[in-house]
Amino acid sequence: MSDRSIVLTGFMGTGKTAVGRALAEALGRPFVDMDAVLEERLGMTISACFASAGETAFREAEAALARELAPQRGLVIATGGGALVPEANRKAFLEHATVVLLECAPEEILRRLEGTSDRPLLAGADPREAVERLLESRRAAYEAIPLRLDVTHLSIPEVAECVQRLAGLGAAAPLQVLALPAAAGGYDVAAGEGLLGRSASLLRAVGVEGRAVVVTEPRVRRLHGAALERALSAGGIRAGWLEVPSGEAAKTYATLQALYDGLLRSEAERGTPVIALGGGALSDVAGFAAATWLRGLPWIVIPTTLLAQVDAGIGGKVAIDHPGGKNLIGAFHPPRLVVVDPELLRTLPPEELRAGLAEVVKHGIIGAPELFRHLETHGPEPLGWTVPQAVRVKVDVVAADPMERGRRVVLNLGHTTAHALERLSGFSLRHGEAVSIGMVTAARLAVRLGLCEAALEDRLVGLLQRLGLPVRGPRIEPDRLWAAMSSDKKRQHGAVRFVLPVRLGEVVLWDGVSSDEFAAAWREVMADA
Repeated sequence: MSDRSIVLTGFMGTGKTAVGRALAEALGRPFVDMDAVLEERLGMTISACFASAGETAFREAEAALARELAPQRGLVIATGGGALVPEANRKAFLEHATVVLLECAPEEILRRLEGTSDRPLLAGADPREAVERLLESRRAAYEAIPLRLDVTHLSIPEVAECVQRLAGLGAAAPLQVLALPAAAGGYDVAAGEGLLGRSASLLRAVGVEGRAVVVTEPRVRRLHGAALERALSAGGIRAGWLEVPSGEAAKTYATLQALYDGLLRSEAERGTPVIALGGGALSDVAGFAAATWLRGLPWIVIPTTLLAQVDAGIGGKVAIDHPGGKNLIGAFHPPRLVVVDPELLRTLPPEELRAGLAEVVKHGIIGAPELFRHLETHGPEPLGWTVPQAVRVKVDVVAADPMERGRRVVLNLGHTTAHALERLSGFSLRHGEAVSIGMVTAARLAVRLGLCEAALEDRLVGLLQRLGLPVRGPRIEPDRLWAAMSSDKKRQHGAVRFVLPVRLGEVVLWDGVSSDEFAAAWREVMADA
């Protein structure tokens, strides 16, 4: 790590001071808390300064301190939440230091700030409204900082450790890290355009060195294999390559056996990492091989499809299919790192990109109303913004429930029907297309059961149609579809389990759907109904 100072910035309540102290102690560096220095120089608290001299006077003193500190080396500096909002302050620190923005979900910020009285910008206002307003006003300034770390689910030591890794990477290109806590596997999801070319530095930051085995698909290798090979080679990592069939055809006993044979030929050892370069099905089977060979190899996911980037590649669920159902043979095996590079999506066939958008819409309904509204108004672009927003929902859910014993089940919105549709179509129906139909079916059920307004179903159908996704199901008799759903792994105590929408940002788990209720809803969703 260079001797550039490390600057921690971000909104109030993100833990800048506590993390800064821990990081400074770990690195043996002096720690500077800008707010504490300003209070000492002003001879009063920041709240008192705001009250007596006004915010402008405080910001002028803050800017002067930023100019003083920016060129200094070897420090750990914690700024105030608004210190780097002015462009001049931000540029001064970015030029001379490594700046890391600490991000946090608004709900967690409010929880952390509950009961505090020393936040002048929240004085006399509704805390939620004030936090949301300030975050929105600062969004552009915060997004201009290349290195960003989501600390929502992390402890102070975990944040300090992540910041150390980020500081070691430098700021050559924007990089957003959404980290999962130790309880959820303790790994990073790194998101940013152009990350494939920087993959070696990301891998080294999580302890990968020497050699690795890359599992990929023929088409993906043609498109991205050379770029990954160059990146790994430049980082001193020697890669062996194994190929599997594309799509769901990869998730078979035969493919798994072929991977075991390849790992044996490659002389993979306990510490040899497996790198899964491809779509969701590829990461499922590669991850399952990694989970079971030598009782578990470390693995890294570099997802190349939209579906895999926002959903299948995150969470550590690995599996192959059984003739009786999808993903029935599997395990939980968290990866060491997930590298999400939206630029890889530019090579996707249009139909594959459209299919992946179903999972983005799903995440909007589950926990990101702003993302859903963005899709309604602007469509999926820019992918550099849309993809990390969808990733954040998956990370939040997995962090809360890594082993799918509760909250994580909400990610199955639309999937109860979708998995059955895939199997009954012989997997000719793409996963995202099936999820799209499954979400419409879930919304229709929710309306019939009085759980949500018909207006939400109309908005969902309208958005899916705008994105080019199907909203009508194939002509499959309801009892046949019900029987296929009854063999799915998501059933509970013999009941078919559904996730149903209530409103944007809220869904419920529902075990009480009868076959007759489902049949009535499905007939209304079926094509030519």
